[in-house]
Amino acid sequence: MSAFHREKVLSVQHWTDTLFSFRATRNSGFRFQNGQFAMIGLEVDGRPLMRAYSMASANHEDELEFFSIKVADGPLTSRLQRIKEGDTILVGRKATGTLIADNLIPGKRLLLLSTGTGLAPFASLIKDPEVYEQFETIVLVHGCRQVSELAYGEELVAKLRDDELFGPLLTEKLVYYPTVTREPFRNRGRITDLITSKQLFDDIGQSPLDIETDRVMMCGSPAMLEELRQMFEARGFAEGNNSEPGHFVIEKAFVER
Repeated sequence: MSAFHREKVLSVQHWTDTLFSFRATRNSGFRFQNGQFAMIGLEVDGRPLMRAYSMASANHEDELEFFSIKVADGPLTSRLQRIKEGDTILVGRKATGTLIADNLIPGKRLLLLSTGTGLAPFASLIKDPEVYEQFETIVLVHGCRQVSELAYGEELVAKLRDDELFGPLLTEKLVYYPTVTREPFRNRGRITDLITSKQLFDDIGQSPLDIETDRVMMCGSPAMLEELRQMFEARGFAEGNNSEPGHFVIEKAFVER
């Protein structure tokens, strides 16, 4: 399987009945930009079973980290959720994806909008010193149905706040905004509604959406992405890609299986 690196699972953490993360070794030749994804998977009956997964680890880290849902009858995730330390996973040799800062027109505030495991590429990006140099403020929004589903993101941000390098950067520039839709919580509501009503910006004490200064990255469920795309395009925002920068970028490779 020359198209893949074989990597050893180093640790697995189950956050809820439907969410888990795991870390694995990283081949020294595997290169990626923060925010990108690769094909990863398992060998099943002698053949690779692969899906697109964003790297939740940053490109300067020695290990790879992934954040995944569990689907009982999912061809890959039904198997992947049972991996344990010492097991082998397959990682594609090439990384790709649209959630990189170069695909955005320069701006002042970066909105990272995610639902569920769509948080993964932003877990990588908020560990990128260059992103902090490019933007004055970074707003990380993570929407979930239930409070328990926020645990991975909350621990991620808490650890970075305690980090010697990133702590000062986060204090100065990062705003973390978790929100849920189905349980009582300090922030309630769907991301689209929170932006449209300006509730998000009121809650964080910042000015509403402004095409002159705001740049947006989004990753999550297909329905959420389409709704946000329509909302931003109606306000004049242009979608960027790997050939032409824009006001917002979308990651379409979302793992549901």
